[in-house]
Amino acid sequence: MRYRFARSVAAVALLAGHAAAQAPEALWYATGRDASTQAFLAHADKISIVSPQVFTFDSTGAIRGRIDPRMVATARVQKVKLIPLVMNPGFNQEMVHHIVSVPEVRQRAVRNVAALCRDNHFDGIQYDIENVAVADKAGLTTFVRASADALHQVGCTLSAAVVPRASDEPGSDAFHKWMFANWRGAYDYKALADAMDFISYMTYAEHTGGTTPGPVAGYPWVEDDLKFILSLGVPASKISLGLATYSDYWYPTYDAKKGEHATGRDISFRQADSLLRAKRIQATWDDTQKAPWAMWDESGVMEYLWVEDARAFQAKLALVSQYHLRGYSVWVLGLEDPKTWDVIGAVAK
Repeated sequence: MRYRFARSVAAVALLAGHAAAQAPEALWYATGRDASTQAFLAHADKISIVSPQVFTFDSTGAIRGRIDPRMVATARVQKVKLIPLVMNPGFNQEMVHHIVSVPEVRQRAVRNVAALCRDNHFDGIQYDIENVAVADKAGLTTFVRASADALHQVGCTLSAAVVPRASDEPGSDAFHKWMFANWRGAYDYKALADAMDFISYMTYAEHTGGTTPGPVAGYPWVEDDLKFILSLGVPASKISLGLATYSDYWYPTYDAKKGEHATGRDISFRQADSLLRAKRIQATWDDTQKAPWAMWDESGVMEYLWVEDARAFQAKLALVSQYHLRGYSVWVLGLEDPKTWDVIGAVAK
């Protein structure tokens, strides 16, 4: 009897330890806006890493920016790792090319990013380097390797937010070829993962204000992108799945320069909900895409809305456990459906 009891206690302890070990690492991005900071202050207990998008490179390799001290103080108290983003401002392609291809500028940028992390006692740095020409693929990889070495030497981690893709084929039409050449194709996922501590795989922005209407992060597209990076040999333990909290709204507009044209923009869940209420429309759940959407007639022209609510968030969050991923990276604090916090379970601390 004592043996069975002891064995049961041991089994419970093992299961509890296994569950704790499996808690995903929850990274949330923040902007410099107060709404984003306030969302972090209110929910830091459900966040493992906060990554404010506040630092930028310039063309000399210098770094500019600052973090709201309230965010720093709360992160320390709540045991949230502070890993700010360093980005190319405006996703300037020419600046990235200059930094990764000119040796003295590259070396200066590496020294500066290591000093930024060391001197501010950050836990690490995440690069948000986007709109990179595919011709700079090797240069970007070399830059990341040098950065990782420098940051590891000062006790900091390095990660990167990278644009996803579902294959190495550039596509058959002009749009997809342009996307591959400028946004998707420059990331050598396996080489980057080998050098860095992890990758935040930005599986959102499937559709944008510059495309036709569609889901922000449709489930089949997200899973296809995830399967591709795993097929390259990137360990699941180094992949943080990108999740979105913002919604997208498409509508017709006019200005003197462009004339009449369709446009779209990112909006918060609260804005999306207010829009639906104002139009007296109920969004329809798409069980394939795992997101709600709506369209309506506005003076004879259709407008479209795809929403990322708590249900959509939860559906894609399930992929983290299904594929045994490191965790998830969420863009962005301050735009989320308030009910999102209710569907988040335990997180790594």
